[in-house]
Amino acid sequence: MRKHKPFQFIPMTKKPTLSFWQIWNMSFGFLGIQFGWSLQMANMSPIYEYLGAAPEDIPILWLAAPMTGLIVQPIIGYFSDRTWNWLGRRKPYFLTGAILASLALLIMPNSSALWMAAGLLWILDASINISMEPFRAFVVDMCPEKQRTRGFAMQSLMIGLGSVIAFAMPYLLTNVLGVESSGSENEGVPLSVRISFYIGSLVYIGAVLWTIISTKEYPPDLIQSSGKENYSEKLFKEIFNSIKNMPKTMRQVSLVQFVTWPGLFLMFFYFSTAVAAEIFHGQPGTDTYREGVEWAGICFAFYSLVTFVFSFFIPKIADLLGKKITHLVCLTLGGIGLISVYFINEPFLLLISMTGVGMAWTSILAMPYSLMAGSLPTNKVGIYMGIFNFFIVLPEIIASLFFGWIMHNLLGNSRVTALVIGGILFILAGILTLRVKEE
Repeated sequence: MRKHKPFQFIPMTKKPTLSFWQIWNMSFGFLGIQFGWSLQMANMSPIYEYLGAAPEDIPILWLAAPMTGLIVQPIIGYFSDRTWNWLGRRKPYFLTGAILASLALLIMPNSSALWMAAGLLWILDASINISMEPFRAFVVDMCPEKQRTRGFAMQSLMIGLGSVIAFAMPYLLTNVLGVESSGSENEGVPLSVRISFYIGSLVYIGAVLWTIISTKEYPPDLIQSSGKENYSEKLFKEIFNSIKNMPKTMRQVSLVQFVTWPGLFLMFFYFSTAVAAEIFHGQPGTDTYREGVEWAGICFAFYSLVTFVFSFFIPKIADLLGKKITHLVCLTLGGIGLISVYFINEPFLLLISMTGVGMAWTSILAMPYSLMAGSLPTNKVGIYMGIFNFFIVLPEIIASLFFGWIMHNLLGNSRVTALVIGGILFILAGILTLRVKEE
């Protein structure tokens, strides 16, 4: 039997410098991805409750998100590193994920049972991960090293823009366009939310198609082989070997991520209810509580707007201060923003707090990837980007499973205290950034 040789990678010549609009086009698909993700983040818990879930059921129902990321991203990264066809290297995965996610967004708000919504969340999150992971590797593929920070910052810009629109969409449909927003046990999901998901489906597939059509993908390494590689035999061995041989810089940046993301999850879990219950002093089911939740949504939209605007400036700041100091400063500002919520009684002051959070979020979406990109082997960028996601989803799994006990037994269910812990974790992660040695 003929023995197949493994893939060989032939390095490309120097990558050309990209214009602003070339980087914009190659990043535009991320706007659609973030639009879908933000709709999911803002509306899945209410959808579950419309379908009969009790509040204590919500964290377990949300485990779909980190579990799919843990499983899907390294596998997609492995295969995208080894793909080259008429559509390209990463673009086949952009398109596949976009089609599946768009279909899930269309069906999700029409779920007739809790199990159906939970199953669709698994499909939706897996599809988002199929699209998202190769987009991170795409920047390394296409941008010369001096432009990688700008490439990741442009993705942050798209994330900020997509989030602002998605978070505000149900409010705008109700209060600007007059769409009926009420939803009852019999009516199910409000019409404004359903329409938002339909719009999100179109935005998702449309934005990804824009990137696919407008960007000519070239392989940073041409793939040559004497035959087909047996992927199934080598997949998990490759993942484990890659983890074992992770570049030192990536290990250091991964620790920063592992400390950063629990702070973000505590914000996602508790910010809205902290505003409603501890700043607006409302109880669930009251108008005051509802107004607090709506104001928290405005705060989320505001920090996403800050992310969008700050994305234009962070590459220049990184050039001036360096990537590590930039990340330290941004995370510290975000930490102060979360901690300050503990001392705020006036809702409008929360916008100041969220300014710091938005700056931190911009840096979180750009600096860690830029810091480690130079240390990654060019033939393993996709799989390492997938492995890097471990250090995002593992903290979420841990927080989902165990932080409820901490809230009940140690924090007296004080939501703002949980936000303070999140802020402290931000600052600690910023300090750990100083340990990173760039390659």
